[in-house]
Amino acid sequence: MSAAPPHRPQGPITSQFAAREPAYLAGLNAEQREAVQTTEGPLLVLAGAGTGKTRVLTTRIAHILATRKARGNQILAVTFTNKAAREMKERIGKLVGASVEGMPWLGTFHSIGARLIRRHAELVGLRPDFTILDTDDQIRLIKQLLAAENIDEKRWPARQFASMMDGWKNRGLLPKDISPADAGFFANGKGQKIYKDYQARLKTLNAADFGDLLLEGIRLFKENPEVLAQYHDRFRYMLVDEYQDSNTAQYMWLRLLAQSRDGINSSNICVVGDDDQSIYGWRGAEVDNILRFEKDFPGARMIKLERNYRSTSNILSAASHLIANNESRLGKTLQTDVGEEGEKLSVTSVWDSEEEARQIGEEIEQFQRQGDPLDDMAILVRASFQMREFEERFITLGLNYRVIGGPRFYERKEIRDALAYLRIVAQPADDLALERIVNTPKRGLGDATLQIVHDTARAAQIPLLAAIRELTETEELKPKQRSTFRGLVRQIDDWADRLRTIPHHELAEQILDESGYTAMWQNDKSADAPGRLENLKELIRSMEEFENLGGFLEHIALVMDRDSGEGGDAVSIMTLHSAKGLEFNTVFLPGWEEGLFPHQRALDESGLAGLEEERRLAYVGITRARKRCRISLAQNRRIHGLWQSAIPSRFLDELPAQVVEVTDTGSSYGGYTYGGRATTRFDNRDPFESVYETPGWQRAQRQQSARKGPGPVTIDGDLVARSSGPSAAYGVGERVFHLKFGYGMVTAAEGNKLSIDFEKAGPKKVLDSFVKRG
Repeated sequence: MSAAPPHRPQGPITSQFAAREPAYLAGLNAEQREAVQTTEGPLLVLAGAGTGKTRVLTTRIAHILATRKARGNQILAVTFTNKAAREMKERIGKLVGASVEGMPWLGTFHSIGARLIRRHAELVGLRPDFTILDTDDQIRLIKQLLAAENIDEKRWPARQFASMMDGWKNRGLLPKDISPADAGFFANGKGQKIYKDYQARLKTLNAADFGDLLLEGIRLFKENPEVLAQYHDRFRYMLVDEYQDSNTAQYMWLRLLAQSRDGINSSNICVVGDDDQSIYGWRGAEVDNILRFEKDFPGARMIKLERNYRSTSNILSAASHLIANNESRLGKTLQTDVGEEGEKLSVTSVWDSEEEARQIGEEIEQFQRQGDPLDDMAILVRASFQMREFEERFITLGLNYRVIGGPRFYERKEIRDALAYLRIVAQPADDLALERIVNTPKRGLGDATLQIVHDTARAAQIPLLAAIRELTETEELKPKQRSTFRGLVRQIDDWADRLRTIPHHELAEQILDESGYTAMWQNDKSADAPGRLENLKELIRSMEEFENLGGFLEHIALVMDRDSGEGGDAVSIMTLHSAKGLEFNTVFLPGWEEGLFPHQRALDESGLAGLEEERRLAYVGITRARKRCRISLAQNRRIHGLWQSAIPSRFLDELPAQVVEVTDTGSSYGGYTYGGRATTRFDNRDPFESVYETPGWQRAQRQQSARKGPGPVTIDGDLVARSSGPSAAYGVGERVFHLKFGYGMVTAAEGNKLSIDFEKAGPKKVLDSFVKRG
């Protein structure tokens, strides 16, 4: 290993650049320059949203190379994604005007960890050509170990243990470090033994999983101080991007590499991050890593980047005021460099999620007519199930959209699986649907068994389900497979019979439960399993709008057949987690209600820490906007098939009144009570409500209090009020007008309850006091 060059004197820049400023420093503000040129000693760059942190990081590396403080192979630069690593190399190359292929230690934690282990594989019980297992290989290996211990895999799923073990590895725990309490959560205390056997089996296979790429590196450094010393000498400078997203194992790995070589903490480590944008706690990220940096590295400097180049002052004021409510933060105040105050944030309350999607769609069309490209607009949701309403609305409007960070709603795996179950019940000859669900969830039907089914169907020219019926009566299949098929056929027949007697949306819920599909995701302990369950609930809720199962499935076929519009100008729809690092002129933030945002699951599982992470998500959402930020909340949401009144998010009350415009949609069917008058947050004050004194808030209050007379009290046709008043004033065949449902014809009258066939909304039941003659 080559010797390190001697240390150069600390200074902002070497003498060769004193007379003429390097081109790569052009355009940097004072704080950015300081962060670039402070090369010696520990440094924390606390970079707020839109303050140019990536530019600082790449310019700092370019500065180190250009001033010859270190060669490319003496710099350790760690990112979180391969894409970020590639972009960093490209930007550095442009800054220094040369190739940066000589930087072998620029990459992700896992790619650099794998490189280190391959160089010293024998010290961790592996050979240099070891295999890195994917998730499927992991699950298969765990199942073998569970079988060897006579552990029922149905009761203690392999995926559950894989998730638990991943958590241990993210915390840097070897099998010997697992406490009895942690081990007791799986298979009555056998978790530690299975983990130990798993690691031993990996060594036999000459394999490692992703968690091992850091865990074995930590063990390598702790057990072999001479190896660690080599890397202390090699890495003259260390830089880490998005430090607030690091987990415990990444922190331990980095601390070992960055610790002092001579008893005096002289490590040249620079971490860049934003404690206010730490939003990945659910996958192991520890915001405390960045909060305690100055304690970990005594004498460390902290430089705050607070000049935002993205958003207007009103947007930044709202974001800063909101995030100030978090206790676990280092503190900074963003200041705009845009030079304009900009529009106020709008907060709008609507009746339900359907109305929310309609209003946002209309606003987008209005901005488009004004010349704003769709590419500059985004809808950021807290939960993926919220996307469905917007997708269907945009298809109706003919608005192009793209889903970022995942497939469209009806293209998601869990939705396609559920639809396949519904299709086979509605149409027993649908072979493609049967192929998808025959072994989902797992029923122990192997490829050889399914091949026999296909051969039988092909020979007899009959559907697969009919072939299965025949095979259950003959001896071609083994008894176990025949029994499994009989059970499946019996279930499908039973579901088809029930379809004639119960509502199709209720049947759909029963199908998912009785097939074991819902339980499959309930037992899945991966991070995305709760979201998949929410999507299935949203699918069932969406079915209620259709008269029968056939109509719903036809609607889905038409929706999925529409051109995606991915190649042209399109609105972006994504979750708040996927939006980090992006920016748009106009940002819509729907669903700001308690239980949805902040999400109830985060509060239940993590308490105050969960609430603060949810608030950081809100901060991320607001700071994605350059010019406009539109927040909305629904007064009602259907949860588990029941309408519930929604409470406005506590985050709304943490926005500064002077930069918020509360708008009243004037919706005559929003929030009406039994008395026929709307009740909203303008009527009452409670702990969740702000005493806003802005003109917009006061105007909305005046408009609300000025409303007189009745308003509709139906939710998708279900009567909220129960009235037995006098006979209806309208006769069968009369044309009437309803404020929500439009024009329609009275088809029946019972007391003051009217059955009306509306031209656009279809058959509904309403009270006669809410219609007028058309």
